[in-house]
Amino acid sequence: MDCMTDEQHTAARETIVTALAEAQTMLGQLLKNEAALLAIASAAAVMVAALHRGGCIYACGNGGSMSDAMHFAEELTGRFRDTRRGFAAQAISDVGHITCVGNDFGYDQIFSRYIESHGRKDDCLFAISTSGTSANVVRAAQVAKDLGLDVIVLTGRNGTALEALSTVCISTPGGKYADRVQELHIKVIHILLELIELHFSQDGNINSGTALFAASIVPQ
Repeated sequence: MDCMTDEQHTAARETIVTALAEAQTMLGQLLKNEAALLAIASAAAVMVAALHRGGCIYACGNGGSMSDAMHFAEELTGRFRDTRRGFAAQAISDVGHITCVGNDFGYDQIFSRYIESHGRKDDCLFAISTSGTSANVVRAAQVAKDLGLDVIVLTGRNGTALEALSTVCISTPGGKYADRVQELHIKVIHILLELIELHFSQDGNINSGTALFAASIVPQ
């Protein structure tokens, strides 16, 4: 049973249309941003290289970005579109670890302590922050860089402390509110997953020259 008045329907529809139009505008701006498109391709190449080295891709973020990190990791260990072998990926989301470190050392160390404990030079950190200034994500990126890991940053602002620590930074400005940035972030994450799967479905051996990211552009 419809319990809304005509006026309520009209007001709700206006909000819905405005939200979709804003999202469409932000996506259109990303589509025209050649620097961002190049960064997405470069980030996928770095991730592919880590997987070829036998490394793991760690992902971290806060709130919605934590959910994005978990989604990214489970699509690699599980499946995005194609059935293939699982890839080593881990979101830093263990409740025991987070509450232990948060209680004993501080919330700003919940991700960095995990990287300090598990990260190896063949691995890669995928650091997600809409603002690019989240202290615990920045600290994780710094530790990862110090340990020799590649750092892929996904953010919504340019010129941040997080960008300065990155191997590759994907910046997707989305307007006044973080939700528009997050909408672009999930699209970028899905594209990264698609590129990774496409690479390995074409040819798992980068030295053959037929894979999406051939040996000439994938770091060794």
